Amino acid sequence: MGVSIRDVATRAGVSVGTVSNVLNRPESVPVATLDRVRSAIAELGYVRNEAARQLRAGRSTTVGLVVLDARNPFFTDVARGADDAAAERGLSVLLGNSDESPERELRLLSHFEEQRAHGVLISPIADDVRRLHELRDRGIPVVLVDRAVSGSGFSSVAVDDVLGGELAARHLVQTGRRRIAYVGGPAGLRQVDDREQGARRALDGADAAFEVIPVGSLTVADGRAAGELIAGRAEAHRPDAVFAANDLIALGVLQALTIAGVAVPGDIALIGYDDIDFAAAAAVPLSSIRQPSHEIGATALSILAEEADDPTLPTREVAFDPELVVRASTAS
Repeated sequence: MGVSIRDVATRAGVSVGTVSNVLNRPESVPVATLDRVRSAIAELGYVRNEAARQLRAGRSTTVGLVVLDARNPFFTDVARGADDAAAERGLSVLLGNSDESPERELRLLSHFEEQRAHGVLISPIADDVRRLHELRDRGIPVVLVDRAVSGSGFSSVAVDDVLGGELAARHLVQTGRRRIAYVGGPAGLRQVDDREQGARRALDGADAAFEVIPVGSLTVADGRAAGELIAGRAEAHRPDAVFAANDLIALGVLQALTIAGVAVPGDIALIGYDDIDFAAAAAVPLSSIRQPSHEIGATALSILAEEADDPTLPTREVAFDPELVVRASTAS
């Protein structure tokens, strides 16, 4: 059985209340008593039960972060930004991976509710945010990350993905490409749909053909399958440019085209989205649409902490502008 706060009080010759003050309000304890209690703590090896203390307080110091795919370096950078901002406030971040599964997302939200999380940051799979309203009604603030849901009533921190899609498609047209394919999925994921919408907007009125090659997930494996499909077509029926919904898909497409002997960018120009570190390090360095991932995470955590302190604050929608990063994969 572990050492209790009562054991510390007995060793130091003080009351349990005094030990509690040493742990929580040391400035209120005389120096001599403070030193005696701390010596007793060190001698006995006492470690206080932080979980029990937080349970009594009604809220923990842990923030839940639910992302679509923890394997995606973009979300790793978002988590790092959130964690850096949390550390400055004495909070910690617990990462949960929904893996684009609504059932798994619900289980994670229930877990964070049971743990009485300080708040939840989430990149939601769908626009249905009723479960998030339940969390907030029970005193757990929620901020949306990497997307906004119009009329949801929640603060959000994201990038203007429609603009990002425009930047990508316009760049491909400016480099002389006229048969453009958009590789993205799953259907209904807002970020994917917004990037497609932006690409269509950029090509509206342009002398360019546009097609969508759907994939089931935003992974290298699905990108590779799409690349094999493209490479398997007769040359006259292939696109001369591919806009991938994220860099992982773009890397998979690049791998398949390279294996098939289709030159990038000679035969097909290729641009991704997110500008993860691997984009610049690819065999053919990838052009990409950069998102300020670390700043997204840090900003979302800051807003969440403020709303936890004052639930009456008005909601905010922060939208960063994406940036075109040109590399060898779209060279003219």
